[in-house]
Amino acid sequence: MTGTLLFRGTVRTGDGADGRGDSTALAVRDGRVVALGAQAEAMAPAATELVDLGGGLLTAAFGDGHAHPMFGGLEEAGPRIKGLTTVDAVVSEVGRWAAAHPDEEWIVGASYDPALAPDGEFDARWLDAAVPDRPAVLRADDYHTVWCNTEALRRAGVDGTTPDPPLGRIVRRPDGTPMGTLREWHACDLVLDRLPARPVDELVQALRVAGAHYARAGLTWVQDAWVEPEMVRPYLEAARRDALAFRANLAQRADPDRWRAQRAPFAAVRRRVEAAGSALVSARTVKFFCDGVIEGGTAAVLAPYRDAPHTCGMPVWPAAELAAAVRAFDADGFQVHLHAIGDAGVRTALDAIAAAVAANPAWDRRPVITHVQLADPVDLPRFAALGVIANFEPLWAQLDALQTELSIPRLGAERAALQYPMGDLARAGTRLSFGSDWPVSSHEPLAGIQVAVTRRTFDGEPRYGWTAHQRLTAGQALDAYTSGVAHQAYADDRTRLAPGTPADLVWLSDDPRTVDPMRIRHIRVLGTWLAGRPTYRDTDGTG
Repeated sequence: MTGTLLFRGTVRTGDGADGRGDSTALAVRDGRVVALGAQAEAMAPAATELVDLGGGLLTAAFGDGHAHPMFGGLEEAGPRIKGLTTVDAVVSEVGRWAAAHPDEEWIVGASYDPALAPDGEFDARWLDAAVPDRPAVLRADDYHTVWCNTEALRRAGVDGTTPDPPLGRIVRRPDGTPMGTLREWHACDLVLDRLPARPVDELVQALRVAGAHYARAGLTWVQDAWVEPEMVRPYLEAARRDALAFRANLAQRADPDRWRAQRAPFAAVRRRVEAAGSALVSARTVKFFCDGVIEGGTAAVLAPYRDAPHTCGMPVWPAAELAAAVRAFDADGFQVHLHAIGDAGVRTALDAIAAAVAANPAWDRRPVITHVQLADPVDLPRFAALGVIANFEPLWAQLDALQTELSIPRLGAERAALQYPMGDLARAGTRLSFGSDWPVSSHEPLAGIQVAVTRRTFDGEPRYGWTAHQRLTAGQALDAYTSGVAHQAYADDRTRLAPGTPADLVWLSDDPRTVDPMRIRHIRVLGTWLAGRPTYRDTDGTG
């Protein structure tokens, strides 16, 4: 942009806690902050645009430390099942979409709520009622489970004689035939690998859709936490076409069966992205899935599940193999990003990072363990000691149906009370970053901030907060969504607002630090700027 953009009002610079670093004005030129306070005010006569913040707040734009933008954008290309509250409603929508798209060979959608059926087990025959003649496959909103119809199972060759794969589970009826629910990697892939490849233009459009959502939510940087080889070109193409409205770092997924063979291709992708020269796309991270999810009984836990005393979940990697892979990719100069949900998964992730720290030369590695849903208290001090960033999806830290119907019955009350230890880790000096895992849950940071601050549902339950000692202040939650994510992104010039820093900004209608905490999610995003360029402006007052 040319000229000077001047904001007047409360500016949260990120310097100092509790508003002590706030300023009264901020000026932007050529995509960067050039002045604050009185020096910015002095530029008013020459400013090409003046923005009166009113009673709102200007702060560094939000980042999302763990999300899946392409998957989120693609959800709008299929049946709209997210948020539907009954099995019948999901089936009806699948039937409606199938009827409206008679030429589609496969009916593909996401994200249904796994709590809609007992134990999260869905029957193929329910979908057969809507789509009997074409394969239909739906991802659960945790993206670790799929529900498919009989034709999809038939196309995949899944029947009563198909054994459970090493990293997956075929849910079966009492007679041994597949029910229609597949859990975790290898089981889901029995069907997902049969899906037709999507054209690059369709994937670019998905990123365009995702970018519009992110801009409206005040986001300008996203960690894409699950990238397969075919997803790299659409990112570069979207950036080339000016269709990418956010910065993205790509995390290539390491596979426990072939990670050694992936090292050279991953490094080649990193070089390819660097050579493309886009300021918006990087590929510096490798993603590891340590385990599954608690609601599916596949997260790796230290003691057996209460409702399934024969199992401690499903580790994705043998511990020694994970440590070897993390050491190797760390030696290759990649940041590691480990999905760990259960307390055994978290411990294995910490052990693997410790092995890399011990074996490899010191460097600015910034390892990430994401989700950290259940952690043994004895492991919490290890995060800060190893320099691990704890990435939480704060919206999950509430007593919703996923907790009351699935997670807590599987864990029992004592272990359930240890979930999402944000406060304990913050007090121990751990760097926190926040994310959404979108489209698994809402991408909107303000909703996540409200839950992090209150530990209550949007209906206000429980009154004093669930595990209230883990609550954060609004300032801490804002930091986790701004400077915490910027640190994770190696964007040290975006951890605060100061002269010379990139003008990635969000204008909020109210200050989350001063409003009623149960109203934070109702704050409107009035504008978002990426390097000084507006990606969203609220022109109708609806946010």
